[in-house]
Formats: sequence, C-alpha cells, structure tokens
Amino acid sequence: SIDVGSKKLTIVTGAKNLQVGDIVPVATNGAVVSGGKKIVTAPLRGVESQGMLCSLGELDLAINDFPYAEENGIFVLQEQCELGDDIRTAIGLDDTIVEFEITSNRPDCLSVLGLAREAACTFKRPLTINTPKIPVGTGDINDILKVEVKNPVLCPHYVAKAVTNVKIGPSPRWMRERLRASGIRPINNIVDITNYVMLEYCQPMHAFDINTVAGGKLVIRNAVEGEVLVTLDEIERKLSPEMLVIADNDAPSAVAGVMGGADSGIHDDTVTVVFESANFLGSSVRTTAKKLGMRTESSARFEKGLDAHSCLTAAERACELVVMLGAGEVVGGAIDVDNTNHTPIKIALEPQWINKFLGIEVSTEDMISILKAIGFTVDGEMVTPPSFRIDIEHKADIAEEVARFYGYNNIPTTSIKGSVYGAVSRREHLERIAVNTMIAQGLNEVVSYTFLSPKALDRVRIPQDSPLRNCVKITNPLGEDTSVMRTSIYPSMMDLLSRNYNNRNPKACIFELAKEFTPLATPEELPVESMTVAMGFYGDDVDFYSVKGVVESLLKSFGIADVDVDAVTTNPSFHTGRCAEISKDGVHIATVGQAHPLVAKEYQISVPVYLVRVDLDVICELALIGTQTYKALPKFPASTRDIALLCDESLPVLKIEKAIKSAVGEELEAINLFDCYRGAQIPEGKKNLAFALILRNPDHTLTEGELSSIMAKVLDAVSNLGAQLRV
Repeated sequence: SIDVGSKKLTIVTGAKNLQVGDIVPVATNGAVVSGGKKIVTAPLRGVESQGMLCSLGELDLAINDFPYAEENGIFVLQEQCELGDDIRTAIGLDDTIVEFEITSNRPDCLSVLGLAREAACTFKRPLTINTPKIPVGTGDINDILKVEVKNPVLCPHYVAKAVTNVKIGPSPRWMRERLRASGIRPINNIVDITNYVMLEYCQPMHAFDINTVAGGKLVIRNAVEGEVLVTLDEIERKLSPEMLVIADNDAPSAVAGVMGGADSGIHDDTVTVVFESANFLGSSVRTTAKKLGMRTESSARFEKGLDAHSCLTAAERACELVVMLGAGEVVGGAIDVDNTNHTPIKIALEPQWINKFLGIEVSTEDMISILKAIGFTVDGEMVTPPSFRIDIEHKADIAEEVARFYGYNNIPTTSIKGSVYGAVSRREHLERIAVNTMIAQGLNEVVSYTFLSPKALDRVRIPQDSPLRNCVKITNPLGEDTSVMRTSIYPSMMDLLSRNYNNRNPKACIFELAKEFTPLATPEELPVESMTVAMGFYGDDVDFYSVKGVVESLLKSFGIADVDVDAVTTNPSFHTGRCAEISKDGVHIATVGQAHPLVAKEYQISVPVYLVRVDLDVICELALIGTQTYKALPKFPASTRDIALLCDESLPVLKIEKAIKSAVGEELEAINLFDCYRGAQIPEGKKNLAFALILRNPDHTLTEGELSSIMAKVLDAVSNLGAQLRV
C-alpha cells in the first residue's frame, strides 16, 4: 500500500529492500520511465497494480548519483521531501540548465569562470573570482615525487600537488548535482574534484595514486613504438612515437591531455594522491586523440589551446576542495616545471580607428572600461590581452571586443564606402566558357564524388596493368566503396547515367568539370590533380556524330580549330570502331566514343551509352580566347563549287578535308560535307563523298580560269589519297 500524498495506491513489486515507512519514487498510471516504457494499471499475479516503484535505472540515474541507494533495488530516498512531491524536485533534478555554444576561438569560455567574466561585463555586474586558500601543509612533495619534462614543446607547463591521508568516498550532493548538470558522471570525491576544477577553470586535471608511480618519478615524454596502455575505459591503446605520455620508471601511466591509465587511477585504498595540472600543445593532443579514436572532455579543451598560466591556480583549487570536503591533507610545496617563456603581446589602442572601423561613436573611457572588465590590461595607449585570450592578435580583435559589448544591434546600418573591383583569372574565365557552352548544347551539369571503390575500375574494363590502377588511397575511408581517389572519370559518369536510366529517364545528356588524381612517386608528394570536362549521353536522338559535334562546339568556343580525329580500337572501355581521339598538333585533347556493350551491361543500361573526356588543362593552354582580331566583311562575292569523290570506305573524311584545305590555301573560305552515299551504284568497300567548297579572294572576284586552277589542285591533292572524281 503506497501513500502518494493525495491518495493510496496498491502496487505490486518484487523488490526485497523495502521496509514499512520507506519513501520511494512512484510512477503512476500513464507515467513514462527511462527507456520509453509507459506505466499502466494492470493485474500482476492476480492483484491490480496501480503503478510502479522505481529504481535508479528507471529514473535514468546511477549509483554514483546517490551512493546511499541500493543499485539493484528500489530507490529508497533519504532526501528531505513530502509525500506527493515531484521526484525531480525531491532529488534536485529541477535545476535550470543553460547550454552555451562556444566558438573554437574561445576555449576560455568552456568554463564557469570564463562565462562569469563575460556575463559580468555584459550585465555590468561585479565579478568575484575565488582565490584558492589552502593550509601550508605538512612535508614536501619534492620528497615523495620527482618530475622530468623531456619534451617542453608539447608540454610547456607541468604542475603537481599532493594530498595525503585521502579518504575516498562519494562527493557531497551539491557537487554531484553540478557535475551531472554539466554532463559528467560523478565517480568519487577525488575524481569529482578534478572534473569540477576542469569545469570551473577550463583546466583539465588528472589524479595519480602515488603508489602506482614506479620509482616515485613522473616523466613527460614521447611514447616508444609498440608501447601499450590500458586507459580508464578499460581499453588497450597502442601508442606511437608522436604521442605524448605521462610515464613512470616502468611504463606509461596516462596519455597526455586525453585520458589516464586504469592502473594509475584512484582506488578505494588510495592514501596519497598527486594532482596533475599541466598544459599540452593543442595540435598534439588533437592528433593523438584522433589516432586513438577517442575524444574526451579533456582533449576537447586542450585541442583548442588553453592558458598555460592557469595550471598552478587550478592545482591549488583542487587542494582547497579536498580540504573543504574533508577528503585529505595537503602536502606542502608544489612541483612547477614552467617552460612557457610567454611574452605578453601589446596592441596599440586606437579609439578613432575603432570607431571608424565599426561605424560607431564610443568614447575612449568606455572602450577602456569594457576591456578592463574582461581581463585586459590598459597602460596608456597600449592594450595587453590576458593570457587566456590566445585569439587576440590585432587591433581588429580589440575592435571586435568593443563591438560585442557595445552591442551589434546598436551598430548603425551604413552603405559600403569605397570602390570594390572584382575580376576572374583567365582560367576561371575559360571554365565559365566551358560550362556555358555545355549548357547551351542542352547538357545538364552534375557533381560526383572524387573517391570510389577500386572495383569500379573493373566495371569500366580498365586493364590490370594499366597506370590508372595506381590510385591514391584514403587513410580513413568511410568504406571500401570510397577508399581511393579516382584516376578515371568514366566510373563516376557511368554511375550517374545508370542512376538516370534505372529511374526511367528516357534521355540523359550530362557533363561535369571533374578532377582526376594521379599519384606521384612517393606517398609524401601530393597527387597531380587533372581537370577534365566529362560528358555522358544516352537516348534515341544521340549517336557518335552528335556527341562529336558537342565536343567540336566546345573546342570552337575556345578558339581551337584544325584538330585531328583518329579512330581508336584499343581502348577497352569503348566499343571497337566507335571511338576516336581528338588531338591538335600531336597533343591529345579528348576521347569520344560509345561505351563498350559490356560496360553498359555492367551498369544495367540496355541502350547505347556515349562517353566523352576532354582534357580541360590542355584546351585551356591551347585556347585562343582574347587573341582574335577583327576581320572586315568581304567586298567581293564568293564562288561555290561542288565536288563528288569516290574513295575507300576506310579513308577518313577529315583527311580529305585537310588535303583540300592545304591545296587551296587562303582562298578556301569553308568546306562542307553534304552527302555520304553507299549503295548499289558504288563498288563494295567504297563510298561517295560530296563536298561544297566556298571560295573567295579578298582583292577581286575569282575568274573562271582561277576557279578551274583551284579545282585542279584539289583533284591532285585527293588523288594522292586514293580518291577520284566521280562522274
């Protein structure tokens, strides 16, 4: 029978730790306990149970939150409360918690002291900072412990204080509540003190049991290859030489700035404790934590860069709390290894410049008042930021501090003064031309991932001995499908075409300005990043010639003409006989062709697929954009002559066109192929090509005799290729 203040309930429980008169938390009908379980009135062993008596687990608590409770039984309260009170009020879970989002440049605000300083200046209230007061202590820490810092760069400041006759036990309720509200699980009074000081001063600390320090000496050094350490979370960590550790004469005891070792931690029989309060290089801590796959409250603070001058104060505050909680006696003295060599930065205070820079009117006195309130020192016209403000480097930073407390909302809106000029580089201009040309041709721009699976090269039939198999491997990939950087754009383009095809899109014409990555001889060298214009097509109105026409339009927009087109039969990714390479003066520009049927099948595409790869770096080098000159309109009429040629099927049209251009010279204004005939009237293995030649002389109208001479030259040139006039 349970009295809940307003009424009595009947509740069935199997707990064995209850006595008549116990005060316990009750979840009544409709309540939801930890894990999302909803409590309803229901029969239990033949008796209607009208709720549930709660253990710590049902309240999402642990034994460290209330050490007097029974871990596996009903939570019997020892708090001052009345029957019917809300459990949150009864056990102190009704506090108001304010969550702050701290930017990475302000690690000092990852502490109560830092936030109090900001709040005091914001609301113009006095700031009271506690100065730790501890008894002189008996003995000397130097008699029981030695400290050697072998790497002062990674550990510029190391402080150790000792406490003896330690009494391990639970922390008082006020400390447990504050830790729990800050997201830290209470452990015991000594461990809780280190966490409490970290939250108060933003100075991570660690507590060693002096009996676990072999040889009575702590050495701050780099780890030795192959060393291992079991950390406080009972996981064995493999260490490497770039990691900084705290070690004794035998082995590492802690990973500096990240986590302590399980063997050196605080135990129930601990008598003498050494408080470590040190400063470690943030970049080193971040590298170590990332490599070990762990990120702790300590490492999250160190990696942002902490004040190296707060170590001693934090250690003294920990000793003060030990005395306050009656948890031990402070040992006299402190070990203080200081290699900071810090020279405070001085910045000129320029009120006129600040006002002009911000567009406000703040008096010099108000500026000085703001700066002093947040810990800055003002000496005449020079400002010295406090050691915990490592982000202050320039007078613009001083202006930002003034603006923050003046109020961004109070800064008037003004128009931008002065002239702003923007320009793009030649390369950026050419890339824009490429994009605009592709869009004008009806293609849609896409973006694909630059990393893929090594198996993707198999899907586009890249040979095993191909240099394209030598890929840049990603050290920490998301998975095997994204484990290497692409050396070929074809897998990415086929993936996108396959997705469109399998989503029942009847036609796809897409392009991407994409990078390919070619590794150099050694892994330390950055790979070569080649920029390409990649295109992919399928659809009823798409064939080899229409795709080739898109490429020719792109080259034309770059001012590139008179290119060579050669058939390619050896590229395994393309259909044999339906692939060509485009080049200019022997320099490869592009590959155009139909994807090999086996490649299309691999990507589950049952229609012809066309791929294009244009080397954007090459065409940017060859581009004649900006070099064209004005050409006046012709004064004299053009003459047109048609010519039909019979030639071998294997003779490329481009070869004939080049021969004609070479024979005629500057008087050939244009040449157009307007017919290609194969049929019964043409011998097998032959084709008939009909060209229209537009001829013009800039100085006079061509006479019939001149035209006849030109056509004779044309016939001579094509006859050398095995072509003859068809009559």
